[in-house]
Amino acid sequence: MSSQDIPEEKHLPSEQGDAHHGGVAVADDPFADPGLPVHKPRIQDIDERAAKRSERTVAMLFTLSMLATIGFITSFVTLPVDKIVFIFPIGKVSALNFALGMTLGAALFCIGAGAVHWARTLMSDVEVAAERHEIAAPAEVKAQVMSDFADGARESAIGRRPLIRNTMFGALALLPLSAVVILRDLGPLPEDKLRKTVWAKGKLLINTNTNEPLRPEDVVVGSLTFASPEGLEEDAHDFQTQIAKAALMIVRIQPEDIKDKRELEWSHEGIVAYSKICTHVGCPISLYEQQSHHVLCPCHQSTFDLSDGARVIFGPAGHALPQLRIGVNDEGFLEALGDFEEPVGPAFWERG
Repeated sequence: MSSQDIPEEKHLPSEQGDAHHGGVAVADDPFADPGLPVHKPRIQDIDERAAKRSERTVAMLFTLSMLATIGFITSFVTLPVDKIVFIFPIGKVSALNFALGMTLGAALFCIGAGAVHWARTLMSDVEVAAERHEIAAPAEVKAQVMSDFADGARESAIGRRPLIRNTMFGALALLPLSAVVILRDLGPLPEDKLRKTVWAKGKLLINTNTNEPLRPEDVVVGSLTFASPEGLEEDAHDFQTQIAKAALMIVRIQPEDIKDKRELEWSHEGIVAYSKICTHVGCPISLYEQQSHHVLCPCHQSTFDLSDGARVIFGPAGHALPQLRIGVNDEGFLEALGDFEEPVGPAFWERG
Protein backbone atom coordinates (compact mmCIF):
# COMPACT_ATOMS: atom_id res chain seq x y z
CA MET A 1 0.00 0.00 0.00
CA SER A 2 1.33 3.40 -0.99
CA SER A 3 1.37 6.44 1.22
CA GLN A 4 -1.49 7.93 -0.73
CA ASP A 5 -3.69 5.03 0.32
CA ILE A 6 -3.22 5.82 4.07
CA PRO A 7 -6.19 7.81 5.42
CA GLU A 8 -5.37 11.33 6.61
CA GLU A 9 -6.65 10.65 10.15
CA LYS A 10 -3.91 8.09 10.58
CA HIS A 11 -1.32 10.94 10.61
CA LEU A 12 -3.08 12.84 13.48
CA PRO A 13 -2.10 12.29 17.16
CA SER A 14 -4.56 10.25 19.06
CA GLU A 15 -6.89 11.87 21.55
CA GLN A 16 -5.28 9.78 24.30
CA GLY A 17 -1.81 11.04 23.44
CA ASP A 18 1.26 9.15 22.32
CA ALA A 19 4.49 9.85 24.15
CA HIS A 20 6.61 8.20 21.47
CA HIS A 21 5.08 10.19 18.62
CA GLY A 22 4.59 13.56 20.39
CA GLY A 23 0.94 13.02 21.13
CA VAL A 24 -0.81 15.56 23.47
CA ALA A 25 -3.58 14.55 25.88
CA VAL A 26 -6.65 16.77 25.79
CA ALA A 27 -8.75 16.95 29.01
CA ASP A 28 -12.46 17.29 28.71
CA ASP A 29 -12.61 20.03 31.44
CA PRO A 30 -9.32 21.27 32.96
CA PHE A 31 -11.23 23.20 35.67
CA ALA A 32 -13.57 20.47 36.75
CA ASP A 33 -14.57 20.39 40.41
CA PRO A 34 -12.58 17.54 41.98
CA GLY A 35 -15.24 17.18 44.65
CA LEU A 36 -14.74 16.45 48.33
CA PRO A 37 -12.85 13.40 49.55
CA VAL A 38 -14.83 10.61 51.10
CA HIS A 39 -15.51 11.46 54.74
CA LYS A 40 -13.69 9.21 57.17
CA PRO A 41 -15.05 9.12 60.71
CA ARG A 42 -12.70 9.74 63.60
CA ILE A 43 -12.29 7.31 66.45
CA GLN A 44 -14.17 9.75 68.70
CA ASP A 45 -17.15 9.55 66.30
CA ILE A 46 -17.50 5.79 66.74
CA ASP A 47 -16.04 5.17 70.21
CA GLU A 48 -17.61 7.03 73.13
CA ARG A 49 -14.71 6.09 75.37
CA ALA A 50 -12.32 7.87 73.05
CA ALA A 51 -14.68 10.85 73.00
CA LYS A 52 -14.66 10.90 76.82
CA ARG A 53 -10.86 10.83 76.82
CA SER A 54 -10.80 13.82 74.49
CA GLU A 55 -13.37 15.58 76.65
CA ARG A 56 -11.22 15.07 79.75
CA THR A 57 -8.15 16.28 77.88
CA VAL A 58 -9.89 19.50 76.84
CA ALA A 59 -11.22 20.02 80.35
CA MET A 60 -7.73 19.44 81.78
CA LEU A 61 -6.26 22.10 79.49
CA PHE A 62 -8.91 24.63 80.49
CA THR A 63 -8.33 23.78 84.17
CA LEU A 64 -4.57 24.26 83.74
CA SER A 65 -5.32 27.67 82.23
CA MET A 66 -7.31 28.61 85.32
CA LEU A 67 -4.49 27.44 87.60
CA ALA A 68 -1.94 29.38 85.55
CA THR A 69 -4.05 32.54 85.83
CA ILE A 70 -4.24 32.08 89.59
CA GLY A 71 -0.48 31.54 89.59
CA PHE A 72 -0.03 34.80 87.64
CA ILE A 73 -1.99 36.78 90.23
CA THR A 74 -0.25 35.02 93.13
CA SER A 75 3.19 35.74 91.64
CA PHE A 76 2.33 39.38 91.15
CA VAL A 77 1.18 39.76 94.75
CA THR A 78 3.87 37.71 96.54
CA LEU A 79 7.15 38.02 94.60
CA PRO A 80 9.28 41.10 95.35
CA VAL A 81 10.21 43.31 92.41
CA ASP A 82 13.95 43.20 93.12
CA LYS A 83 14.30 39.42 93.58
CA ILE A 84 16.78 37.87 91.10
CA VAL A 85 16.99 34.12 90.42
CA PHE A 86 19.20 31.93 88.24
CA ILE A 87 17.30 30.03 85.55
CA PHE A 88 19.27 27.60 83.38
CA PRO A 89 20.10 28.26 80.55
CA ILE A 90 18.82 31.85 80.61
CA GLY A 91 20.94 33.02 83.51
CA LYS A 92 20.01 35.58 86.14
CA VAL A 93 16.56 37.03 85.59
CA SER A 94 13.91 38.84 87.56
CA ALA A 95 11.88 36.26 89.46
CA LEU A 96 8.73 38.36 89.11
CA ASN A 97 9.06 38.90 85.34
CA PHE A 98 9.89 35.22 84.76
CA ALA A 99 6.93 34.02 86.82
CA LEU A 100 4.50 36.44 85.19
CA GLY A 101 5.64 35.53 81.69
CA MET A 102 5.49 31.78 82.28
CA THR A 103 2.10 31.76 84.00
CA LEU A 104 0.40 34.13 81.56
CA GLY A 105 1.88 32.25 78.60
CA ALA A 106 0.68 28.94 80.03
CA ALA A 107 -2.83 30.34 80.62
CA LEU A 108 -3.13 31.56 77.02
CA PHE A 109 -1.57 28.42 75.54
CA CYS A 110 -3.85 26.06 77.44
CA ILE A 111 -6.98 27.91 76.31
CA GLY A 112 -5.80 27.80 72.69
CA ALA A 113 -4.68 24.16 72.87
CA GLY A 114 -7.94 23.15 74.53
CA ALA A 115 -10.01 24.89 71.87
CA VAL A 116 -7.99 23.30 69.04
CA HIS A 117 -8.20 19.80 70.55
CA TRP A 118 -11.92 20.24 71.08
CA ALA A 119 -12.45 21.28 67.47
CA ARG A 120 -10.30 18.49 66.02
CA THR A 121 -11.66 15.61 68.07
CA LEU A 122 -15.21 16.37 69.22
CA MET A 123 -16.77 18.99 66.97
CA SER A 124 -18.24 17.94 63.65
CA ASP A 125 -15.60 17.60 60.92
CA VAL A 126 -17.94 17.09 57.97
CA GLU A 127 -16.79 19.23 55.05
CA VAL A 128 -19.42 21.60 53.70
CA ALA A 129 -19.11 23.33 50.33
CA ALA A 130 -21.02 26.53 49.69
CA GLU A 131 -21.28 28.60 46.54
CA ARG A 132 -20.14 32.21 46.70
CA HIS A 133 -22.90 34.73 46.90
CA GLU A 134 -23.34 38.47 47.03
CA ILE A 135 -22.53 40.29 50.23
CA ALA A 136 -26.16 41.20 50.78
CA ALA A 137 -27.55 37.74 51.26
CA PRO A 138 -31.22 37.12 50.60
CA ALA A 139 -33.54 36.24 53.43
CA GLU A 140 -33.47 32.52 52.72
CA VAL A 141 -29.68 32.49 52.87
CA LYS A 142 -29.70 34.34 56.20
CA ALA A 143 -32.17 31.82 57.49
CA GLN A 144 -29.91 29.02 56.25
CA VAL A 145 -26.90 30.58 57.99
CA MET A 146 -28.74 30.78 61.29
CA SER A 147 -29.88 27.22 60.84
CA ASP A 148 -26.29 26.11 60.07
CA PHE A 149 -25.09 28.00 63.15
CA ALA A 150 -27.63 26.22 65.30
CA ASP A 151 -26.58 22.90 63.75
CA GLY A 152 -22.93 23.73 64.45
CA ALA A 153 -23.67 24.59 68.05
CA ARG A 154 -25.56 21.35 68.40
CA GLU A 155 -22.84 19.31 66.69
CA SER A 156 -20.12 20.91 68.84
CA ALA A 157 -21.63 18.96 71.71
CA ILE A 158 -21.30 21.92 74.04
CA GLY A 159 -24.70 21.13 75.47
CA ARG A 160 -24.03 17.43 75.89
CA ARG A 161 -20.58 17.86 77.42
CA PRO A 162 -20.97 20.19 80.41
CA LEU A 163 -17.46 19.38 81.69
CA ILE A 164 -15.89 21.08 78.67
CA ARG A 165 -18.39 23.93 78.72
CA ASN A 166 -17.95 24.73 82.39
CA THR A 167 -14.15 24.53 82.42
CA MET A 168 -13.94 26.66 79.26
CA PHE A 169 -16.16 29.33 80.80
CA GLY A 170 -14.05 29.20 83.94
CA ALA A 171 -10.80 29.66 82.01
CA LEU A 172 -12.22 32.52 79.94
CA ALA A 173 -13.67 34.18 83.04
CA LEU A 174 -10.39 34.06 84.99
CA LEU A 175 -8.05 35.09 82.18
CA PRO A 176 -9.15 38.78 82.07
CA LEU A 177 -8.12 39.07 85.71
CA SER A 178 -4.52 38.97 84.45
CA ALA A 179 -5.14 42.19 82.54
CA VAL A 180 -6.62 43.79 85.65
CA VAL A 181 -3.50 42.87 87.61
CA ILE A 182 -1.24 44.21 84.85
CA LEU A 183 -3.12 47.53 84.88
CA ARG A 184 -2.51 47.64 88.62
CA ASP A 185 1.22 47.51 87.78
CA LEU A 186 1.14 50.87 86.03
CA GLY A 187 2.81 52.09 89.19
CA PRO A 188 2.63 51.83 92.95
CA LEU A 189 0.11 53.98 94.74
CA PRO A 190 1.91 57.17 95.78
CA GLU A 191 0.24 57.24 99.21
CA ASP A 192 2.05 60.10 101.01
CA LYS A 193 5.49 59.45 99.48
CA LEU A 194 5.32 62.63 97.41
CA ARG A 195 4.77 64.67 100.57
CA LYS A 196 7.78 63.29 102.44
CA THR A 197 11.55 63.11 101.98
CA VAL A 198 14.30 61.50 104.05
CA TRP A 199 14.96 64.78 105.84
CA ALA A 200 14.08 64.69 109.53
CA LYS A 201 14.88 66.57 112.71
CA GLY A 202 18.55 66.16 113.65
CA LYS A 203 19.84 64.99 110.27
CA LEU A 204 23.12 66.66 109.35
CA LEU A 205 23.63 68.55 106.10
CA ILE A 206 26.36 66.69 104.17
CA ASN A 207 28.41 68.52 101.54
CA THR A 208 27.93 66.50 98.34
CA ASN A 209 31.45 67.40 97.13
CA THR A 210 33.39 66.47 100.28
CA ASN A 211 30.92 64.06 101.94
CA GLU A 212 31.61 65.93 105.20
CA PRO A 213 29.07 67.59 107.52
CA LEU A 214 28.70 71.32 106.95
CA ARG A 215 29.52 73.95 109.54
CA PRO A 216 28.21 77.51 109.31
CA GLU A 217 31.70 78.79 108.62
CA ASP A 218 31.94 76.51 105.58
CA VAL A 219 29.25 78.57 103.83
CA VAL A 220 30.41 82.05 102.85
CA VAL A 221 28.33 84.91 101.49
CA GLY A 222 27.86 84.63 97.74
CA SER A 223 28.66 80.93 97.53
CA LEU A 224 26.38 78.10 96.41
CA THR A 225 26.79 74.74 98.16
CA PHE A 226 24.92 71.51 97.48
CA ALA A 227 23.99 69.18 100.32
CA SER A 228 22.32 65.84 100.96
CA PRO A 229 20.91 64.28 104.14
CA GLU A 230 23.06 62.33 106.54
CA GLY A 231 22.90 58.56 106.02
CA LEU A 232 21.92 58.64 102.32
CA GLU A 233 24.56 56.51 100.59
CA GLU A 234 25.13 56.45 96.83
CA ASP A 235 25.24 52.65 96.72
CA ALA A 236 21.77 52.37 98.29
CA HIS A 237 19.20 50.83 95.95
CA ASP A 238 16.83 53.78 96.37
CA PHE A 239 19.48 56.49 96.29
CA GLN A 240 18.26 58.09 93.04
CA THR A 241 14.66 58.10 94.23
CA GLN A 242 15.53 59.72 97.54
CA ILE A 243 18.09 62.27 96.32
CA ALA A 244 15.62 63.41 93.66
CA LYS A 245 13.48 64.74 96.51
CA ALA A 246 16.09 65.56 99.14
CA ALA A 247 18.78 67.46 97.19
CA LEU A 248 19.52 70.85 98.76
CA MET A 249 21.24 74.05 97.74
CA ILE A 250 22.74 76.12 100.53
CA VAL A 251 23.25 79.88 100.17
CA ARG A 252 24.39 82.46 102.69
CA ILE A 253 22.72 85.88 102.48
CA GLN A 254 23.20 88.84 104.74
CA PRO A 255 20.26 88.65 107.19
CA GLU A 256 19.28 92.27 106.43
CA ASP A 257 18.91 91.32 102.73
CA ILE A 258 16.34 88.60 103.43
CA LYS A 259 12.88 90.00 102.67
CA ASP A 260 10.67 87.08 103.69
CA LYS A 261 10.04 86.82 107.45
CA ARG A 262 9.59 83.03 107.51
CA GLU A 263 12.71 82.52 105.42
CA LEU A 264 14.70 84.50 107.97
CA GLU A 265 13.24 82.50 110.86
CA TRP A 266 14.08 79.20 109.16
CA SER A 267 17.63 80.21 108.34
CA HIS A 268 20.75 80.26 110.53
CA GLU A 269 22.77 83.46 110.48
CA GLY A 270 21.60 84.10 106.92
CA ILE A 271 22.27 80.52 105.72
CA VAL A 272 19.17 79.30 103.85
CA ALA A 273 18.47 75.81 102.55
CA TYR A 274 16.15 75.34 99.58
CA SER A 275 15.19 72.36 97.43
CA LYS A 276 17.42 72.00 94.40
CA ILE A 277 14.59 70.50 92.33
CA CYS A 278 12.82 72.94 90.02
CA THR A 279 9.06 73.01 90.45
CA HIS A 280 8.53 73.12 86.67
CA VAL A 281 9.75 69.76 85.34
CA GLY A 282 12.20 68.68 88.03
CA CYS A 283 15.53 69.84 86.59
CA PRO A 284 18.37 70.40 89.10
CA ILE A 285 18.94 74.11 89.71
CA SER A 286 22.62 74.97 89.57
CA LEU A 287 23.08 78.62 88.50
CA TYR A 288 23.33 81.32 91.19
CA GLU A 289 23.69 85.08 90.81
CA GLN A 290 25.17 86.32 94.09
CA GLN A 291 24.38 90.03 93.65
CA SER A 292 20.64 89.58 93.10
CA HIS A 293 20.38 86.25 95.00
CA HIS A 294 18.57 84.75 92.02
CA VAL A 295 18.91 81.08 91.03
CA LEU A 296 18.23 79.96 87.49
CA CYS A 297 17.04 76.59 86.24
CA PRO A 298 19.17 75.72 83.16
CA CYS A 299 16.38 73.77 81.44
CA HIS A 300 13.67 76.39 80.89
CA GLN A 301 15.10 79.46 82.62
CA SER A 302 12.72 79.53 85.57
CA THR A 303 14.18 82.06 87.99
CA PHE A 304 13.69 82.13 91.78
CA ASP A 305 14.56 84.87 94.27
CA LEU A 306 16.26 83.23 97.26
CA SER A 307 16.10 86.45 99.26
CA ASP A 308 12.31 86.52 99.03
CA GLY A 309 11.08 83.03 99.87
CA ALA A 310 12.41 81.59 96.56
CA ARG A 311 9.36 82.91 94.75
CA VAL A 312 9.20 82.64 90.96
CA ILE A 313 10.14 85.88 89.21
CA PHE A 314 10.50 84.52 85.68
CA GLY A 315 9.82 81.41 83.63
CA PRO A 316 7.25 78.61 83.49
CA ALA A 317 7.61 77.32 87.07
CA GLY A 318 4.37 77.83 88.96
CA HIS A 319 5.49 77.48 92.58
CA ALA A 320 8.26 78.67 94.85
CA LEU A 321 11.03 76.32 95.91
CA PRO A 322 10.34 74.58 99.25
CA GLN A 323 12.59 75.71 102.11
CA LEU A 324 14.12 73.40 104.72
CA ARG A 325 14.32 74.73 108.24
CA ILE A 326 17.86 74.39 109.58
CA GLY A 327 19.85 75.06 112.74
CA VAL A 328 23.12 74.11 114.43
CA ASN A 329 23.61 71.15 116.81
CA ASP A 330 25.76 71.00 119.94
CA GLU A 331 28.82 70.03 117.88
CA GLY A 332 28.50 73.06 115.63
CA PHE A 333 27.22 71.26 112.51
CA LEU A 334 24.28 72.39 110.41
CA GLU A 335 21.27 70.14 110.86
CA ALA A 336 17.68 69.90 109.65
CA LEU A 337 14.93 70.81 112.08
CA GLY A 338 12.35 68.72 110.23
CA ASP A 339 11.21 67.80 106.74
CA PHE A 340 10.02 70.12 103.98
CA GLU A 341 6.55 71.44 104.75
CA GLU A 342 5.66 71.65 101.04
CA PRO A 343 5.97 68.79 98.53
CA VAL A 344 9.17 68.87 96.50
CA GLY A 345 9.41 68.98 92.71
CA PRO A 346 6.95 69.32 89.81
CA ALA A 347 3.58 67.83 88.87
CA PHE A 348 2.50 67.13 92.45
CA TRP A 349 0.48 70.32 92.58
CA GLU A 350 -1.65 69.27 89.60
CA ARG A 351 -2.36 65.88 91.18
CA GLY A 352 -3.69 67.35 94.43
